[in-house]
Amino acid sequence: MDTGTIVSIFLGVGLAASVGFRVFLPLLVLGMASHFGLWELNESWRWIGSIPALTIWGVAVIAEIFAYYIPWVDNLLDSIALPLAGIAGTLAVVSTAAGMDPAMTWTIALIAGGGTAAAIKGASSATRLTSSVTTAGFGNPILSTIETIISAVLSVLSVLLPVIAIILVIIILFMVLRFYNRIRPGRKAK
Repeated sequence: MDTGTIVSIFLGVGLAASVGFRVFLPLLVLGMASHFGLWELNESWRWIGSIPALTIWGVAVIAEIFAYYIPWVDNLLDSIALPLAGIAGTLAVVSTAAGMDPAMTWTIALIAGGGTAAAIKGASSATRLTSSVTTAGFGNPILSTIETIISAVLSVLSVLLPVIAIILVIIILFMVLRFYNRIRPGRKAK
């Protein structure tokens, strides 16, 4: 694999991790990067940066962000967003991966993209559910704000500095694993 291919995978995985926090925001950032010539998408995925797609992404981002500020609606949205995150994470990697055999592209996309997005979305959903129970939903807007900021920063870093973004993704996945180990049934917290 050449350096360009590795960087394109880093970009896709960084965006997939961002999808774990907000499904549509990373796709909007990717579409804008493509539209303004910052990143060239695979030929069949260039529509992501078209004006109609950017409009749809923009509306979806606004709706998603505001929906997460409504207590209990945010938990319902999480149940819908979990499978969407896996799909969007996969598509983020497929649309950005360059110079690889399609079978290899889809394998990496499903495992690294979909898996990363689903793991982060699952931890995010569990955190929000815990917040809903312990704070009667009043802590959820704070979590929503933090998640939106993380998604935006990680999305922009993925486009501009993919190597830095992948380091952050590794740190985030390590934190998700620690969180999972703490809430796993039958295990005592330390």
